[in-house]
Amino acid sequence: AVQAQLGQEVRYQDHVFAALNTAYLHDGAVVVISRNHDVPTPIHLLFVSVPQTTPLVFHPRCLIVAESGSQCTIIEDYISVHDGIYLTNVVTEVAIGAGARVHHSKLQRESTNAFHLAHTAVSLGRDCRYDATTITLGARLSRHDLAVRQTADGVECALNGLNLIAGRQHADTHSIMDHAQPHGTSHQLHKCIVDGAGRAVFNGKILVRRDAQQTNSAQSSRNLLLSEKARVDTKPELQIDADDVKCAHGATIGQLDMDEVFYLQSRGLDAVSARSLLMYAFASEIIDEVPSLTLREKLREVVVQRTTSMELKL
Repeated sequence: AVQAQLGQEVRYQDHVFAALNTAYLHDGAVVVISRNHDVPTPIHLLFVSVPQTTPLVFHPRCLIVAESGSQCTIIEDYISVHDGIYLTNVVTEVAIGAGARVHHSKLQRESTNAFHLAHTAVSLGRDCRYDATTITLGARLSRHDLAVRQTADGVECALNGLNLIAGRQHADTHSIMDHAQPHGTSHQLHKCIVDGAGRAVFNGKILVRRDAQQTNSAQSSRNLLLSEKARVDTKPELQIDADDVKCAHGATIGQLDMDEVFYLQSRGLDAVSARSLLMYAFASEIIDEVPSLTLREKLREVVVQRTTSMELKL
């Protein structure tokens, strides 16, 4: 079963880091949900970096197969228990069968001195549903390439992402939603909160091929800059080769609304609490999509702590 699926969604010939991951592949996490089976609780894949005497490179590999009619929730989580320097090079392949339902969350909470490179490739079968939530908090430099491909009619897909970075962190997100068949629906919302001299990059592309008639797709990039040196490069793209579609995309970059801050202060909050509350509200729209209540609470604590510390430095 693994041999039939491994390497089918990500071609190592086309991606140098995927080739490196494949070359060093000796084990991985494999999740196969059998036909018409419903897994009621989330499956948590937890990758932990432990202290090492010298910088190392890790090559985690994940294969997720949801057969027709199945339902599952996958949480792919990368954390560190130290502040050392290392490189995590991840490849995740997801194959979703006809009528299946998959909710996939990827959390990146690495050391702020680490490097994290991830490639996720997803194929969507007929009438299936795929919801993805990606949250980036850690790593000195991180990049996530997300490629979702519609292989049959009638798919539904939601792609949500949040980058919360500061200092000299750099976070890249490159996504492509490939509508290759008709009657597909997709929605993408990506948010960035950047402080210090951090830099975030979002390059999201919606591709509607010639035969993908009756496609309904939308994409939005919303970004919040908290310092003069913070930077966001955002590039939402539409490439439409069909003529009977409904597509939209947009991007916004701004700072906190001082009128909203003043309103909260007039209700008794101090300036730091008011700003932190607004930043938390901005991020919570994505955090609320994480299916695990325990993880949502943990992420809320991290966001509140981060946003408060950001404000205290201003």
